[in-house]
Amino acid sequence: MKISTKGRYGLTIMIELAKKYGEGPIALKSIAKANNLSEHYLEQIISPLRNASLVKSIRGAYGGYTLADDPAKITAGDVIRVLEGPIQLVEGIEDEEPAKRELWMRISDAIKNVLDYTTLEDLASHSEADTNDQGYMFYI
Repeated sequence: MKISTKGRYGLTIMIELAKKYGEGPIALKSIAKANNLSEHYLEQIISPLRNASLVKSIRGAYGGYTLADDPAKITAGDVIRVLEGPIQLVEGIEDEEPAKRELWMRISDAIKNVLDYTTLEDLASHSEADTNDQGYMFYI
């Protein structure tokens, strides 16, 4: 399974919104600028997140986006599934021999568990605490 830029940037949007949760709407322009990303691309990514009711849009001069729920209730898995589809490591595992099938299923389950038990609150607090910009480190 490979997470595309759509999934990675979508998670970036959601983490930025989690950091500012409760402070009012955040413009995509500010998220794009802070992360050196294309505002136009972020506009394409935010639409499925809004349609899935993970974010709310607020119109107007001081409008933007906010999380639709508390960051502790939204997981990385919620975001990745909306943007990337089902989390599946290997396709056609039902045709594999039992030992291999078991291995692929265990790896898939481990990935799903990390994504489903990592909340936006976890990611936002981790990224704020990480001042040396080494990125995220997850062990499966």
